[in-house]
Amino acid sequence: MFRYVAVLAVGYVLGTKAGRRRYEQIAGTYRAVTESPAAKAVITAGRRKIADRVSPDPEMVTLTPIDGDTAVLRPQTTAEKQR
Repeated sequence: MFRYVAVLAVGYVLGTKAGRRRYEQIAGTYRAVTESPAAKAVITAGRRKIADRVSPDPEMVTLTPIDGDTAVLRPQTTAEKQR
């Protein structure tokens, strides 16, 4: 979110200094880059990696079930994640 606000602010400042035509050119280039399928894939992958790293919820590991209806879970350790 902050990135979009920063880009909009820079675009606005450059647009007011260079004129409306240049602003439209900058905004159009930004939209073309961010709306391309390749850029969307990179952005999505980056967001997913960041979300996985900063997730406050630990991944859970299934231990030996007590019976057919009950499963026991515990947080996954760092060593288990690396395997």
